[in-house]
Amino acid sequence: MGGSTTGAALLAAAVMTLAGCGQGLQLQTAGTAGSPGAPTPGASAGPSAGASSAGASPRGSPTAPAPVPDALEDAYERTIASVLPSIVQITTGDGLGSGIVYDTAGHIITNAHVVGAAKSFKVTLANGGTPRTARLVDSFELGDLAVIKVDDPAGLKPAVFGDSARLRVGEIVMAMGNPLGLSGSVTEGIISALGRTVTEPGGEGSPGATISGAIQTSAPINPGNSGGALVNLRGEVVGVPTLTAVNPELGNAQAPGIGFAIPANTVKDVAAQIIKDGRVTNTRRAALGVVVRTVIDMNGQPAGVSVVRVQRNSGAERAGLTAGDLIVSVDGMPTPSTQELSSVLAQLRPGQDAKVELLRADGSTPTVVVPLEELPGG
Repeated sequence: MGGSTTGAALLAAAVMTLAGCGQGLQLQTAGTAGSPGAPTPGASAGPSAGASSAGASPRGSPTAPAPVPDALEDAYERTIASVLPSIVQITTGDGLGSGIVYDTAGHIITNAHVVGAAKSFKVTLANGGTPRTARLVDSFELGDLAVIKVDDPAGLKPAVFGDSARLRVGEIVMAMGNPLGLSGSVTEGIISALGRTVTEPGGEGSPGATISGAIQTSAPINPGNSGGALVNLRGEVVGVPTLTAVNPELGNAQAPGIGFAIPANTVKDVAAQIIKDGRVTNTRRAALGVVVRTVIDMNGQPAGVSVVRVQRNSGAERAGLTAGDLIVSVDGMPTPSTQELSSVLAQLRPGQDAKVELLRADGSTPTVVVPLEELPGG
């Protein structure tokens, strides 16, 4: 499971700082929550199919009739009733996360950081019941997506995936999953921004990945929501919640209302490849053709990306890059660390030419044109 040596080297960053006030915001995965031995409450922490906006009856009028739900509330209830049966809880040896039923054969989409190094899982449906055994099909760590398959697919309801290219800022969406082990929870918000490029932290249980075209949402996302569904009011899955922002000025506390999801079109593409071929055969991601590492200056700050090895017959080799070169920028965008380099490359495509500014041991600073190739998927 996992990517190539090049992919691993390019995605070795710990955090990404987003533009904002003060020190900015950092990202953390909305990863696993609880433990397999912890009880899982059955009550939802968010709106439920039976939710009502009716308040308490006025004093002295205990028999006052409840108001009829308005059209928006009705849309919430219909969407939840339609989609929530397709959202499952995935339990590993280290914790739990969420997943989306993809087809009637029993394939389930989730995040790579949810499955971690596990090969087998327990899957619990939104309506409870006996957990079902499942196995890993493959994990695409570069994009933080994975596909598992339950042994018994009877009764599974596949979700409907929408076209994330049609999303608009301001659309109402809901996040469905199992935050903090609370199965079948629903939260709501809007699409806050589109086309973000975000890099999630690496570490135990999280491979680290750079996600291009990410959806930013105000719908609350908590640990355990990872791998669940971001859903529009047409009942379509438009993304997979994966990251939340944290504020270093508040001790890395979660930043309210800033979460990120992998767009549905990316999810469908990766899932189709894994189900058909057992792995991702086309990452649609650009690569320079080098193995790199971050260089730290005398002040302990990232100063650039050093080329450790140039792959044979790669675009980098043809452009004249050699081991020891320091990559300072790509297409005018600074690359002080492997995280920034990965983020820049995620915005480019195989087949494009990239202008790479170098700093060499002799003090020269040439700019070379590197034809980008496809980053192997593993």
